[in-house]
Amino acid sequence: MHREGRNSRKWHKVKITQSKLEILMVAALSITPALAQIASHDQTFIPPRVGASSTAAAAQVASSGGSLKVSDKPVVRINGTALTDRDLLREMLTIFPYSRQHNGFPTGEEEKIRQGALRMIEFEELAYQEAERRKMTIPPEKLRQAEADFRAQFPTAEAFDEYLKTEMRGSKQWLRRQIRRSLLIDRLLQLEVADKAKVSLSEAHAYYDNNPDPFRYNESFSLQTISIMPSDKASEQVKREARKRAEDAWRQAKATKNYAEFGLLAEKISEDDFRVNMGDHKAVECDKLPPEIVKAAQAMQPGQVSDLIQLGDFYTFFRLNAHTPAGMLAFEQVKDRLRQNLEKDKYERLRAALDKKLRRNAKVEEL
Repeated sequence: MHREGRNSRKWHKVKITQSKLEILMVAALSITPALAQIASHDQTFIPPRVGASSTAAAAQVASSGGSLKVSDKPVVRINGTALTDRDLLREMLTIFPYSRQHNGFPTGEEEKIRQGALRMIEFEELAYQEAERRKMTIPPEKLRQAEADFRAQFPTAEAFDEYLKTEMRGSKQWLRRQIRRSLLIDRLLQLEVADKAKVSLSEAHAYYDNNPDPFRYNESFSLQTISIMPSDKASEQVKREARKRAEDAWRQAKATKNYAEFGLLAEKISEDDFRVNMGDHKAVECDKLPPEIVKAAQAMQPGQVSDLIQLGDFYTFFRLNAHTPAGMLAFEQVKDRLRQNLEKDKYERLRAALDKKLRRNAKVEEL
């Protein structure tokens, strides 16, 4: 087969399912790489966490068997305070909550999950100790509300009592202490990370102005195709017959009046992969299209059907639905998601800096 034929086959086989704007938004809003480690969480850093997923993780620790059994053996000491394998496993299950369904952690990933979880519980303890050093306090009403919210997660009194027994030493006082610890960690992170991670609209606009490339997009065409594609090893007779079928299909397509009529014809007679989608390729950038298609499309208006085009041994033609010249996404189109991404990146950088700062003068002994 000719080189053009091989390229054509590839073009006809590769499906493009996202619209131009969707593709551009994904690209533009992925401009800042996440700095989060595997153990990173979006909001709170709490063992045991005051949240449904973490309560479930704790319950799984409490009821697990086999490889998930714990002995409350210390795994790390932070300035003399011991954290146990129960704390570690609880965090591992928060990271990967499907261990019961998978009979453990994924092969080859368990050590990464363990190291991420260990780093997280160390960070939490360091943050808690720093909050205590600063003599931070939690208003009594906020503490009472947090206790009530936590209790409300359990479907029955029996389930709550079982949790107290297995995870909180059977003591509501110990639970209250852990909830207070959680709230102190949250408060420290709010002051040192979340508040400082805010990105103003003007800051986002400055980033947009100074980093234009992620927001640029190339010329693209939205089109539907009908293709007649004889086998690579077809005889000359078969190829001549394919040409006749393609010419007949083209005449039928020229008589169609809209997207739907062309699409129904594509579903009926086209031989490329896009026939199941009414021949619709959605938006395709120029560099993803054969040059013959680009040249034809650039000379057409939306709604027109191209001439019959031969690509190697294939025959194709298309209906042009839209032509989008090269350009740049407006700031108004991306500002909200851009701010979110910038804030997320800034949050992770500040959190990593806080972790480094807290470790600088701490004694962390992994056992």
